[in-house]
Amino acid sequence: MKLAIIGTGYVGLITGSCFAEFGYETVCIDKNQERVNELKNSKCPFYEPGVEDLLDKHLNKTKLLSFSSSLSESIKDADIIFITVGTPSKRFEGEADLTYVWNVAEEISENIHKYCVVVTKSTVPVGTTKKVKKIIAKKISEKNFDVVSNPEFLREGSAIDDFMRPDRVVIGCENKKSDKIMKELYRPLYLIETPIISTTIESSEIIKYASNSFLATKISFINQVADLCEEVGANVQDVAKGMGIDRRIGNKYLHAGPGYGGSCFPKDVKAFIKTAENNNLDLSILSAVDQFNEERVNSIVNKIISKSNLKKGDKVTLLGLSFKPNTDDVRDSTSLKIAKLLIDKGIIIKSYDPEAMENAKLENSELVLCKDAYKACEATSVIVIGTEWNEFRALNFFKIKNNRENLYIFDLRNIYNPEELKDLGYKYFGTGK
Repeated sequence: MKLAIIGTGYVGLITGSCFAEFGYETVCIDKNQERVNELKNSKCPFYEPGVEDLLDKHLNKTKLLSFSSSLSESIKDADIIFITVGTPSKRFEGEADLTYVWNVAEEISENIHKYCVVVTKSTVPVGTTKKVKKIIAKKISEKNFDVVSNPEFLREGSAIDDFMRPDRVVIGCENKKSDKIMKELYRPLYLIETPIISTTIESSEIIKYASNSFLATKISFINQVADLCEEVGANVQDVAKGMGIDRRIGNKYLHAGPGYGGSCFPKDVKAFIKTAENNNLDLSILSAVDQFNEERVNSIVNKIISKSNLKKGDKVTLLGLSFKPNTDDVRDSTSLKIAKLLIDKGIIIKSYDPEAMENAKLENSELVLCKDAYKACEATSVIVIGTEWNEFRALNFFKIKNNRENLYIFDLRNIYNPEELKDLGYKYFGTGK
């Protein structure tokens, strides 16, 4: 089978690279010629472990992967066409902006020359794939194509492993023909007995949103429990461990912190709420999850200021700027939200992140970027752990202290032993402790 991937963002590039690894002839398409040229030279436009190795392997050795800016040329021989363009939130509305999806559907309709399967892999509200079908069917007979919903479940920082060894593959289709083609596509995963779920298109689209929304709910829930733990003297890590042993609950996503961020959870929760509203339903649980997550950063900043008596002109060290480790993605990063609120109060933020500083500087030019964690910790009285990068786990806090008094640590990710830091003279504040 020949595959065409429209869009070379995070989902598109991971999808294309991994299908090439499966042995499929794959072309990834993007209108941005500059990006296409970089990709042809095996340069990934974002940080994701292992991607550049796959690019180099399949561009230069197997020749299974290629990049193009011409949609018409790239899809004319394709057996399966994946739509992986962005679906950002509409500003102030929360609803997913499907402009790119509709534009791509129009272009596909003008360039199909033989039967193919058109797959929505972008995260889209229920009903989108059927609308894609209607757009294409205005110009192409429905006998010459099928549409399928095949949502992605990739976590930034571990996307290749998630694609190659997924928890499940979801296929939403209308007939046995397209279902058979998609199952043949994912046949390499049969050897590891990956569950393949065949369902309706509508169910497939909802599975994606419901999954992300449920995980976001777990995060907000444990963060609210963490607030209670701080008030009554409990330890949220012990609470989460006691909960997670129950297999009905599980321990994943029960890690208290500053809230969820990134390119998926914030926009997907809002879009799911909006989809319900458009169908005269109230997802009140998710509305509470979203509201609490939005407000959490304010409460954290107030805690930092009150506990350390910060005032205008003081310096604070912020370690970690990406929304999670192993990525340079700063979209909806809680670290950057914390930094902005502190900067707005006249506080100077010295920061360091292994991968995300260039992107962070584009978001907030007032950040003082440092070459390493130790430089960031010089001449400050407050250290905030915003992202749990591995290199922050074994910092030499004796070296950092350097005879200074009144050093505060706000460990938003609970990666340190409080007693060890207190013994060194730090005033330690964890999350939910």
